Amino acid sequence: MKKYLSLAWTMFKIGLFTFGGGYGMLSLLEHEFVEKKQWITAEDFLDMVALAESTPGPIAINSATYLGYKRGGALGSAVATISVCIPSFTIIFLISLFFDRFLTLPYVHSAFRGIQACVVFLILSAGVKMFKKLKKTPLAILLLVLVAAALITLSLLSVRFSSVFYVLIGATVGLASYLVLRMREKKRGGDGK
Repeated sequence: MKKYLSLAWTMFKIGLFTFGGGYGMLSLLEHEFVEKKQWITAEDFLDMVALAESTPGPIAINSATYLGYKRGGALGSAVATISVCIPSFTIIFLISLFFDRFLTLPYVHSAFRGIQACVVFLILSAGVKMFKKLKKTPLAILLLVLVAAALITLSLLSVRFSSVFYVLIGATVGLASYLVLRMREKKRGGDGK
Protein backbone atom coordinates (compact mmCIF):
# COMPACT_ATOMS: atom_id res chain seq x y z
CA MET A 1 0.00 0.00 0.00
CA LYS A 2 2.90 2.33 0.79
CA LYS A 3 4.22 1.89 -2.76
CA TYR A 4 0.89 3.01 -4.25
CA LEU A 5 0.56 5.98 -1.90
CA SER A 6 4.09 7.10 -2.78
CA LEU A 7 3.31 6.70 -6.49
CA ALA A 8 0.03 8.62 -6.12
CA TRP A 9 1.64 11.48 -4.20
CA THR A 10 4.54 11.76 -6.64
CA MET A 11 2.28 11.80 -9.71
CA PHE A 12 -0.09 14.27 -8.00
CA LYS A 13 2.83 16.66 -7.37
CA ILE A 14 4.03 16.33 -10.96
CA GLY A 15 0.51 16.93 -12.28
CA LEU A 16 0.10 19.95 -10.01
CA PHE A 17 3.36 21.70 -10.85
CA THR A 18 3.77 20.86 -14.53
CA PHE A 19 2.95 23.51 -17.08
CA GLY A 20 3.21 23.10 -20.83
CA GLY A 21 1.64 19.69 -21.21
CA GLY A 22 3.40 16.37 -21.47
CA TYR A 23 6.60 17.67 -23.01
CA GLY A 24 7.03 20.10 -20.15
CA MET A 25 6.43 17.20 -17.77
CA LEU A 26 9.18 15.00 -19.24
CA SER A 27 11.98 16.80 -17.46
CA LEU A 28 10.22 16.49 -14.11
CA LEU A 29 9.37 12.82 -14.71
CA GLU A 30 12.96 12.00 -15.56
CA HIS A 31 14.31 13.83 -12.52
CA GLU A 32 11.81 12.24 -10.16
CA PHE A 33 11.74 8.65 -11.44
CA VAL A 34 15.22 8.13 -12.92
CA GLU A 35 17.53 10.37 -10.90
CA LYS A 36 15.84 10.87 -7.54
CA LYS A 37 13.81 7.72 -6.81
CA GLN A 38 15.56 5.43 -9.33
CA TRP A 39 12.33 3.55 -10.00
CA ILE A 40 13.21 3.13 -13.69
CA THR A 41 16.44 3.27 -15.69
CA ALA A 42 17.39 5.96 -18.19
CA GLU A 43 16.86 3.42 -20.99
CA ASP A 44 13.37 2.62 -19.66
CA PHE A 45 12.66 6.35 -19.63
CA LEU A 46 13.61 6.70 -23.30
CA ASP A 47 11.41 3.70 -24.11
CA MET A 48 8.58 5.29 -22.17
CA VAL A 49 8.82 8.53 -24.12
CA ALA A 50 8.85 6.67 -27.45
CA LEU A 51 5.88 4.56 -26.40
CA ALA A 52 3.91 7.47 -24.90
CA GLU A 53 4.45 9.56 -28.03
CA SER A 54 3.50 6.81 -30.46
CA THR A 55 0.29 5.67 -28.75
CA PRO A 56 -3.04 7.54 -28.85
CA GLY A 57 -3.67 10.04 -26.10
CA PRO A 58 -1.78 12.80 -24.31
CA ILE A 59 1.89 12.04 -23.69
CA ALA A 60 1.58 13.03 -20.01
CA ILE A 61 -1.16 10.51 -19.32
CA ASN A 62 0.50 7.79 -21.38
CA SER A 63 3.75 8.39 -19.48
CA ALA A 64 1.99 8.23 -16.12
CA THR A 65 0.27 5.00 -17.15
CA TYR A 66 3.58 3.46 -18.23
CA LEU A 67 5.43 4.54 -15.09
CA GLY A 68 2.62 3.34 -12.86
CA TYR A 69 2.60 -0.05 -14.58
CA LYS A 70 6.38 -0.40 -14.23
CA ARG A 71 6.11 0.46 -10.54
CA GLY A 72 2.95 -1.37 -9.50
CA GLY A 73 1.33 -3.33 -12.33
CA ALA A 74 -2.25 -2.64 -13.41
CA LEU A 75 -3.23 -1.04 -10.10
CA GLY A 76 -0.13 1.17 -10.18
CA SER A 77 -1.04 2.20 -13.70
CA ALA A 78 -4.53 3.26 -12.62
CA VAL A 79 -3.23 5.06 -9.51
CA ALA A 80 -0.59 7.00 -11.47
CA THR A 81 -2.96 7.97 -14.27
CA ILE A 82 -5.70 9.21 -11.94
CA SER A 83 -3.23 11.00 -9.66
CA VAL A 84 -1.59 12.93 -12.49
CA CYS A 85 -5.00 13.96 -13.90
CA ILE A 86 -6.64 15.19 -10.67
CA PRO A 87 -4.69 18.48 -10.33
CA SER A 88 -5.18 19.52 -13.96
CA PHE A 89 -8.86 18.62 -13.92
CA THR A 90 -9.45 20.53 -10.68
CA ILE A 91 -7.55 23.64 -11.80
CA ILE A 92 -9.22 23.76 -15.21
CA PHE A 93 -12.64 23.24 -13.63
CA LEU A 94 -12.08 26.12 -11.18
CA ILE A 95 -10.71 28.39 -13.91
CA SER A 96 -13.71 27.63 -16.13
CA LEU A 97 -16.03 28.94 -13.43
CA PHE A 98 -14.34 32.34 -13.48
CA PHE A 99 -12.64 32.24 -16.89
CA ASP A 100 -13.48 35.74 -18.15
CA ARG A 101 -12.63 37.48 -14.90
CA PHE A 102 -9.57 35.27 -14.42
CA LEU A 103 -7.91 36.27 -17.71
CA THR A 104 -8.36 40.00 -17.15
CA LEU A 105 -6.25 39.97 -13.99
CA PRO A 106 -2.86 41.54 -14.79
CA TYR A 107 -1.10 39.14 -12.40
CA VAL A 108 -2.51 36.12 -14.22
CA HIS A 109 -1.50 37.51 -17.61
CA SER A 110 2.06 38.17 -16.38
CA ALA A 111 2.26 34.74 -14.76
CA PHE A 112 1.27 33.02 -18.00
CA ARG A 113 3.94 34.94 -19.92
CA GLY A 114 6.56 33.73 -17.44
CA ILE A 115 5.23 30.19 -17.57
CA GLN A 116 5.52 30.18 -21.38
CA ALA A 117 9.25 30.94 -21.16
CA CYS A 118 9.74 28.19 -18.57
CA VAL A 119 7.89 25.66 -20.70
CA VAL A 120 10.27 26.24 -23.61
CA PHE A 121 13.20 25.63 -21.27
CA LEU A 122 11.64 22.48 -19.79
CA ILE A 123 11.00 20.98 -23.22
CA LEU A 124 14.50 21.88 -24.43
CA SER A 125 16.03 20.50 -21.23
CA ALA A 126 14.18 17.20 -21.61
CA GLY A 127 15.27 16.97 -25.25
CA VAL A 128 18.93 17.60 -24.43
CA LYS A 129 18.91 15.03 -21.62
CA MET A 130 17.29 12.44 -23.87
CA PHE A 131 19.80 13.18 -26.64
CA LYS A 132 22.71 12.64 -24.24
CA LYS A 133 21.34 9.21 -23.31
CA LEU A 134 20.47 8.21 -26.88
CA LYS A 135 22.62 5.50 -28.40
CA LYS A 136 24.65 7.41 -30.99
CA THR A 137 24.25 5.03 -33.92
CA PRO A 138 24.59 6.40 -37.46
CA LEU A 139 20.88 5.75 -38.06
CA ALA A 140 19.85 7.62 -34.89
CA ILE A 141 22.03 10.62 -35.73
CA LEU A 142 20.78 10.66 -39.34
CA LEU A 143 17.13 10.54 -38.22
CA LEU A 144 17.73 13.28 -35.66
CA VAL A 145 19.35 15.57 -38.22
CA LEU A 146 16.67 14.89 -40.85
CA VAL A 147 13.78 15.45 -38.44
CA ALA A 148 15.35 18.64 -37.04
CA ALA A 149 15.95 19.96 -40.57
CA ALA A 150 12.39 19.08 -41.61
CA LEU A 151 10.92 20.72 -38.50
CA ILE A 152 12.88 23.92 -38.99
CA THR A 153 12.24 24.09 -42.75
CA LEU A 154 8.52 23.40 -42.47
CA SER A 155 8.16 25.87 -39.58
CA LEU A 156 9.93 28.62 -41.54
CA LEU A 157 7.75 27.92 -44.57
CA SER A 158 4.62 27.84 -42.37
CA VAL A 159 3.73 24.35 -43.58
CA ARG A 160 1.58 22.35 -41.17
CA PHE A 161 2.92 18.84 -40.64
CA SER A 162 1.78 16.78 -37.67
CA SER A 163 4.43 15.46 -35.30
CA VAL A 164 2.66 12.11 -35.53
CA PHE A 165 4.07 11.71 -39.03
CA TYR A 166 7.62 12.22 -37.74
CA VAL A 167 7.04 9.44 -35.21
CA LEU A 168 5.55 7.13 -37.85
CA ILE A 169 8.38 7.83 -40.31
CA GLY A 170 10.99 7.24 -37.58
CA ALA A 171 9.29 3.97 -36.57
CA THR A 172 9.16 2.83 -40.20
CA VAL A 173 12.83 3.63 -40.81
CA GLY A 174 13.83 1.91 -37.54
CA LEU A 175 11.81 -1.19 -38.38
CA ALA A 176 13.20 -1.30 -41.93
CA SER A 177 16.74 -0.98 -40.56
CA TYR A 178 16.10 -3.83 -38.13
CA LEU A 179 14.71 -6.07 -40.89
CA VAL A 180 17.67 -5.33 -43.20
CA LEU A 181 20.12 -6.20 -40.42
CA ARG A 182 18.25 -9.44 -39.67
CA MET A 183 18.29 -10.42 -43.34
CA ARG A 184 22.04 -9.73 -43.53
CA GLU A 185 22.63 -11.88 -40.45
CA LYS A 186 20.62 -14.74 -41.93
CA LYS A 187 22.46 -14.42 -45.21
CA ARG A 188 25.84 -14.53 -43.47
CA GLY A 189 24.67 -17.51 -41.43
CA GLY A 190 23.54 -19.25 -44.63
CA ASP A 191 26.84 -18.51 -46.42
CA GLY A 192 28.90 -19.93 -43.56
CA LYS A 193 27.24 -23.36 -43.66
